[in-house]
Amino acid sequence: MLNQVKIAKFYILIRPFEGDFCFMSYNKRKIVEEISLEIKNLDYFLIDTSFRGDERNLIIEVFIDNESGITAEDCKKVSVRLNEVFQEKKLIDSNYRLDVSSPGVDRSLKFIGQFGKHLKRNFEIFFTDGDIEKKITGRLIKVNKDILTFEINKEEIIINFSNIKKAKVLVSF
Repeated sequence: MLNQVKIAKFYILIRPFEGDFCFMSYNKRKIVEEISLEIKNLDYFLIDTSFRGDERNLIIEVFIDNESGITAEDCKKVSVRLNEVFQEKKLIDSNYRLDVSSPGVDRSLKFIGQFGKHLKRNFEIFFTDGDIEKKITGRLIKVNKDILTFEINKEEIIINFSNIKKAKVLVSF
């Protein structure tokens, strides 16, 4: 007599990476658009947005700034508003964590409005002067509309904001 042996089969469902990225990029684009709009409506600068994790465990980091500096209350206000928008517009249909914070001194300044609060601080500036790219390290002494004045070895250097490629506050201890 023949005995039949049943062998258990295990199926592993593997989703293709392309599908994951397509899903996230579509949502990511819409989320960034909404974040950008709301940040502007609340009179802040959107410095950066980053996404980590996947659609089941999404982490959204939003970095904001303004002309006078960011407080914990500012972060709370933006966080509450963004969560409301995400729910109203059904942008995220899974768990997520939203982190809102100031960019910190290690990030480049992107907006002219960020410079005023850093008067008398040292900067590393990459900018263009005609066709020449230059780098200076100097102290910001004046901001007048789109014109920034830096002091380097007791000499004043004037740079138009539109010529700045990268500006970073140097931390001194």
